Amino acid sequence: MSPTPEGQSFSGCRFLVAEDNAINAEIISEFLQMLGARAVVKADGLQALEEFCTAPQGTYDGILMDIQMPEMNGYETTRAIRALDRPDAGRIPIIAMTANAFDEDVKAAMEAGMNGHVAKPVDMEILRAMLCKFISASNVQAEQP
Repeated sequence: MSPTPEGQSFSGCRFLVAEDNAINAEIISEFLQMLGARAVVKADGLQALEEFCTAPQGTYDGILMDIQMPEMNGYETTRAIRALDRPDAGRIPIIAMTANAFDEDVKAAMEAGMNGHVAKPVDMEILRAMLCKFISASNVQAEQP
């Protein structure tokens, strides 16, 4: 595995992936696995919210959130997570993944409580850099030579 831009590995990290497109979910999951991380995929916003709510605090290091999904869209799901009465709900990094990449889309993601925005099709190097930016150094191990 090649090191991330800051020489970090995501070994041991777990991500919640909210993505209704099975091919996209598989690609993201494989990419995370290449970085040493694990992914739990949920096919809609409601399932992702339920997963986060029922998982013990600290289970997930980050959430990769599609915007256009059935049941609850990514904005609604993010707002619901941020409103939960548990400490990790307010601080977990949530990164939008969407084909909508105009300035107003990025602004809408930030207003919903997301930390970052990655346009689809996802450029894996951009996603890797985004993960490095938002995933706490305490959760990520330094890669050994």
